[in-house]
Amino acid sequence: MPTRRSILHASALALGSAVLPPSPARAGQFSGKIRKSLKWGMVTESKKLPVVECFRKLRECGFEGVEPSLSHVPAEREQEWIDASKATGLMIDGTVGARVDTLEPGLELTRRLGGDSMLAVMNYDLKTPLGVQWRAARERLQAAAPFAEKHGVKILVENVWATFLISAYDMARFIDEIGSPWVQVHLDIGNQMRWGVAEHWVEVVGTRAKKLDVKEYDLTKAMNQGMRKGFDVPLGEGSIQWEAVRAELAKIQFTGWAAAEVRGGDWAYLADVARRMDQVLDL
Repeated sequence: MPTRRSILHASALALGSAVLPPSPARAGQFSGKIRKSLKWGMVTESKKLPVVECFRKLRECGFEGVEPSLSHVPAEREQEWIDASKATGLMIDGTVGARVDTLEPGLELTRRLGGDSMLAVMNYDLKTPLGVQWRAARERLQAAAPFAEKHGVKILVENVWATFLISAYDMARFIDEIGSPWVQVHLDIGNQMRWGVAEHWVEVVGTRAKKLDVKEYDLTKAMNQGMRKGFDVPLGEGSIQWEAVRAELAKIQFTGWAAAEVRGGDWAYLADVARRMDQVLDL
């Protein structure tokens, strides 16, 4: 029997030719391999329109998916989101924001929405020994892995600015110690630049990376104006060597979702973000 996810996928393909802009004449290196999503928090017009209208607009902008935070979809609005996805073909490919104490409820919500992954952030207390926290996080994720498998939703650990898992080798070791294909990596291209080099992260994390977050980072701006200011630059105009990133993605034969995670804006701005994703990912 077809699943809701497979039905949505078929609907997305059927609607694509009618809703999306015409395809470019040249197929890029990752055309048909990487699908474009974005974080729901970027949709600044979402408070003015019903969810279904926002989904239609996002399709027109060039996106195939969207990733809401768990808090964006309260219980009383779940059906609205599910119906909007069915009506438009915009897939809710995953969710964002689970902490270790909310893993199971988040996985259940993600499954109901039709997503196949939930981004997880590891808590980190600077006053507690690192080894203690490492073991606690590892054991918590090991315990949650069978629940994730049961629901068909991967837990994807993101590399964030929490000063935990700050090198690619840390991340790779952490995932390997958990030892489950249901706990892998949501690789943020941009966050990496605070402690390393984006393409080196792709090289080391390798096939553990199941989804990408796409943002830019400018090292000169960060050095002169503050670390957070490094993100304040359009995709493709910062310090990330996207050609090198693509080369490493090709080596691991990456396929799947890449979600924009940049500042929000109106529909014209979001359409520009989608076009910039085409450029930096060669779609």
